[in-house]
Amino acid sequence: MEDDTPRGGESISLASVANGLDNRGAELLESLEEGRDPGSNLSPSEVGDSWSKAGPEPSSGWRRRLQPALRVRHFCREHAQLFRWICMGLLCTAYTAFLLAACILNFQRALALFVLTCVVLIFLAYSLLKRLLGPKLLRCVKPLGHPCLKLWFKRGLALAAFLGLVLWLALDTSRRPEQLVSFGGICVFVGLLFAFSKHHRAVSWRAVFWGLGLQFVLGLIVIRTEPGFIAFQWLGDQIQIFLSYTESGSSFVFGEALVKDVFAFQVLPIIVFFSCAMSVLYYVGLMQWVIMKISWLMQITMGTTATETLSVAGNIFVSQTEAPLLIRPYLADMTLSEIHVVMTGGYATIAGSLLGAYISFGIDAASLIAASVMAAPCALALSKLVYPEVEESKFKSEEGVKLTYGDAQNLLEAASSGAALSVKVVTNIAANLIAFLAVLDFINAALSWLGNMVNIQGLSFQLICSYILRPVAFLMGVAWEDCSVVAELLGMKLFLNEFVAYQGLSEYKQRRLAGTEEWVGSKKQWISVRAEILTTFALCGFANFSSIGIMLGGLTSMAPQRKSDFSQIVLRALCTGACVSLVNACVAGILYMPRGPAVDCVSLLNTTLNSSSFEVYQCCHQAFQRWRRCIGRSLLGRSPQRGVGSAILWMTPLPPGSLVAKLHRAEPQEDLGKAASGNLLLLWEKAERVPWWLRQ
Repeated sequence: MEDDTPRGGESISLASVANGLDNRGAELLESLEEGRDPGSNLSPSEVGDSWSKAGPEPSSGWRRRLQPALRVRHFCREHAQLFRWICMGLLCTAYTAFLLAACILNFQRALALFVLTCVVLIFLAYSLLKRLLGPKLLRCVKPLGHPCLKLWFKRGLALAAFLGLVLWLALDTSRRPEQLVSFGGICVFVGLLFAFSKHHRAVSWRAVFWGLGLQFVLGLIVIRTEPGFIAFQWLGDQIQIFLSYTESGSSFVFGEALVKDVFAFQVLPIIVFFSCAMSVLYYVGLMQWVIMKISWLMQITMGTTATETLSVAGNIFVSQTEAPLLIRPYLADMTLSEIHVVMTGGYATIAGSLLGAYISFGIDAASLIAASVMAAPCALALSKLVYPEVEESKFKSEEGVKLTYGDAQNLLEAASSGAALSVKVVTNIAANLIAFLAVLDFINAALSWLGNMVNIQGLSFQLICSYILRPVAFLMGVAWEDCSVVAELLGMKLFLNEFVAYQGLSEYKQRRLAGTEEWVGSKKQWISVRAEILTTFALCGFANFSSIGIMLGGLTSMAPQRKSDFSQIVLRALCTGACVSLVNACVAGILYMPRGPAVDCVSLLNTTLNSSSFEVYQCCHQAFQRWRRCIGRSLLGRSPQRGVGSAILWMTPLPPGSLVAKLHRAEPQEDLGKAASGNLLLLWEKAERVPWWLRQ
């Protein structure tokens, strides 16, 4: 006789045991509801006959005791929808009461919650009206779909857009002529991409112009309009506050000293936390809903297919290897043009998890978010310009394209899996940083050695990039004196990766905010605020040579049979993705305008200054320029022998520790800029009052 008990060397599956217990409990309840004896396969009538033959029923007592519970369960099943509506109504009532109380107590404090609630209500009302009145509206609009009417409507819309753009440039650039350079940059980049297009005659200009138009409108809302700027600024601030909670977990694991001082323990844990949050949002379906809405807008305007549009919309939030997972079942049947769009969208954007890391560097959060959103329609437009559609696509409608919700069974599993998946990303970033920075240092040492042989001092990779890519930076709209630094950062992004480039940009920004001297020798220490914003847009993307392997590996694992197709177009997609970021920066250059209150230099320089800052440096620079103009005016008609010092002493009584008192002893042949540059901030700190010429 065989023994059914497990032997010592055999393992027992706890999952199967648990499933067995659950199944037995369910069978027990079902048998009681149907009137059968548990464990019996007989029908209720057969059960009654068998019990009548065998004697009285032994389980009738506990069956009677379970009857109330069975009735309650049956009642709940019948009225489940009613109970769901009751619970929903109670929750909505409680939330409404909470919102009213918050608004009554302090409306300014509850403004963000009120706006979010209104946005949700608008979308709910839209969904309800679409379900109730959608078919009727379609029947009413159908007579307007005549081909002639459509053609004239498109022509009128195109003419209005062209005239609006011309009028905009004429009025807006009259105050800021540097914006015309950015507009010229867009024309140059688009013209170059068209020159290298795969099929010139097959270009869909509808997709190109609509994509660039959507990008411009999004930039106009985010950068130029006050509500859009405030909304994105608020969103960036909230993301920074949200990411600051990472410090609690990383301090517990690594200790506060390491988190505050060591880069790896300060920045990389943010990626883990953000990836966990994104996984939770995917589980609840919020990200899928947002992606579907964005892709719907781009699809109906640009006329692109559902699969390629979904992938590009997903790239706003996830990385170049995760976004194709949204359309993984359809990759094998996509055309080469659609695959080119998928690759370009991956190269033109950054992952949401890395967004948190770049914000932690000190990069402007609103600019990063705006760059990610604006890059999506531009990537579609330029991809269709470089590789137009010449095949018949199978995905011209949204029907049949569905988004998955992942494999997680509950919220905790989604959070845990998101954190676990980020470990690979963190390890990859750390390894790349170690390798690329080491290689960069080696290349710079080799170039410096070679340069010394021919008496070229300071030759480096950054210096070469600053010369080669300087015209590109200028076409973006960057001032010429900042172009060398911006070109250096662009070279780092293209040949290394955007992580290293953003880290370099953050160092320049920190030096500017600290009030460091603008020039140390021939090396520029920081760039203007406008150049920082444009560089933030230009660096926002995975378009670098190290990403080619990542892109090919990710797509090949999903569709191995298309490996040769992926390899054929990956370089073209890389160049297109890099141009998307540059066009993005050009649009930002057209729309950028200085914001923030003007600094009151008189009040600032009349106060006691314990440390330097960018505002102090600006005020000192303005004062020095005014002083030089006053010197020039005062010396007109006077004897050159009196010198600079006599002219200044003639102008105003001088406090002994002021900037002007220090400079009046300079000889006439000395360079006043050099005399002032070294001690500019220090001398102003010792000044007792501001001279009369600064108040003019």
